[in-house]
Amino acid sequence: MVSLVRAALRLNYGSSTTLKNAFNCSTKFNHLDDVYKWREKSNQQHRHLATGIASARKSRSERKSKTYLLITVAGVTIGSMIFLNASGVEGKAKEEIRTVSQLVTHNTAQDDDKTYREWHATERTDLPTYKIDDVHNHNSLENRVWVTYGIGVYDITDFIPKHPGSDKIMLGAGNAIDPFWAIYQQHNTKEILTLLEQFRIGNIRLEDNVGTDDMGSPWAYEPKRHPLLKPTSERPFNAEPPINLLAESFYTPNDFFYVRNHLPVPVIEAESYELEIEIETPKAHAGETTKFLTLADIKALPKHSVTAAIMCGGNRRSEMTEVKAVKGLSWNAGAVGNARWSGVRLRDVLLAMGVKPDESLHVIFEGADLDPTASPYGASIPLSKAIDERGDVILAYEMNGEPLSRDHGFPIRVIVPGTVGARNVKWLTRVTVADTESSSHWQQNDYKGFSPSTDWDTVDFTKSPAIQAMPVTSAICSPNVGEKVKISPKGFITVRGYAWSGGGRRIVRVDITANKGKSWHVADLEQEDLPDGRHYGWSLWTVHIPVDKSLRGQEIEIWSKAVDSAYNVQPESFHNIWNLRGVLSNAYHRVKVILS
Repeated sequence: MVSLVRAALRLNYGSSTTLKNAFNCSTKFNHLDDVYKWREKSNQQHRHLATGIASARKSRSERKSKTYLLITVAGVTIGSMIFLNASGVEGKAKEEIRTVSQLVTHNTAQDDDKTYREWHATERTDLPTYKIDDVHNHNSLENRVWVTYGIGVYDITDFIPKHPGSDKIMLGAGNAIDPFWAIYQQHNTKEILTLLEQFRIGNIRLEDNVGTDDMGSPWAYEPKRHPLLKPTSERPFNAEPPINLLAESFYTPNDFFYVRNHLPVPVIEAESYELEIEIETPKAHAGETTKFLTLADIKALPKHSVTAAIMCGGNRRSEMTEVKAVKGLSWNAGAVGNARWSGVRLRDVLLAMGVKPDESLHVIFEGADLDPTASPYGASIPLSKAIDERGDVILAYEMNGEPLSRDHGFPIRVIVPGTVGARNVKWLTRVTVADTESSSHWQQNDYKGFSPSTDWDTVDFTKSPAIQAMPVTSAICSPNVGEKVKISPKGFITVRGYAWSGGGRRIVRVDITANKGKSWHVADLEQEDLPDGRHYGWSLWTVHIPVDKSLRGQEIEIWSKAVDSAYNVQPESFHNIWNLRGVLSNAYHRVKVILS
């Protein structure tokens, strides 16, 4: 906890007093059974009401919009619970809502696009008004769970049992979710806000509305990014490069390396940085249980470098959604990059403290990016990986020969070669050897795979292990989808891409077909010459495929599939590997092009 307090003091995340007040749920109040007075009929009609009223309240909404930029993440779960399949609130309709024709005489598509963002700041005259004490009282499943957003009061009880992050959701029970939703602004879409409004049961008194002007914006110090990066979300910032750039260089240029942030990027000064190493379990038999390292201390240790590809667990999720919708950022095939990382071996640090190998133990990593409850982003790996001489886990301070950028974890991030990106924790502040895995949401309730038949009603995240090593995959970087591809005078087209397998498994072959599997062509590989099991970097590949010149002007589909050293091969389609989070998306990569 010392390191968490220290980190919180270093970061510009606002007032701890405001945080404490935001989670004060101590007020007691009798359950108000008569508040559930509306259902599907009003769900459809109230949007028209909001459209009319919002115009009159536009100036107020604009003022309030500035207050919705706030502290960090528990909202990842609170935000997502709103837009998964909601089942409505119990009760009869309270009263008919006036139709849009009674409220407004003119509206345009542009006006409508603006007003959905103002619903939560718009009073619903068809619904009752509550005191903040009423909301505080509804902070448990037994009493039903209410939250506020803007001046709206919402009952989210019926959805909570269906959501894997119910523990995080309950942190907002009986309180305002404005601070959480301000972090995950990708939730502020018409679709999601429409679904949120379906939970609405009333208005909060204006004098009880949560104000956040004094807390500052966690986005005020975001780093600049290269304009070629294509965002999948702006806040937090997540983006990938145009995929054709990936095949241009074995080492991905730092500016073009994909960015995956779960929270605002913390501000850390190199001079005040400190990493805490703690051995919590006696089973590690460590002679030293606590150590603090400054950045200078870390750089003074023996330097080690490793080439490793880092891939987001949701890479290629957009392709899986073509089978059936999933929940998560819509990554294409660019959420991956390959770099030469330099730093100190974690093994060396742990051995110096006397840690002994034990396959039952875990190493927990915590970052400086904090959520509104001051809980850091966290993840863990087996101690056996961390302490293995061939594991090459490092506390990295350089990326491709340059100091880490802020987006990529300055000043220190852990690099766990061969492992899903979520375990490569950035802005590292604490390393703990413990008996159990990290209790973090991202270790326990995310980044796990499930059967295609598992849905959000039946999912049990405790039944599936956290992703560590990623499965074999490949992607076509050039040509791009829909591109006109010129047939060479000799009757060939050139195709380029990347391939990678987790766990240090070497890519032994990439097969390409342009006639839906009737014939396959083996690509030439560009890869490091390293022993299998330590082949952590990706392989780039190139192939020249013969095509019939008579097909000029026609569309063909190119497929790629990779094979690793264990002869694991990509599955043919996403149908049989679909999962509700859209992770582990490693089916054949398919690109349709026009021959010219």
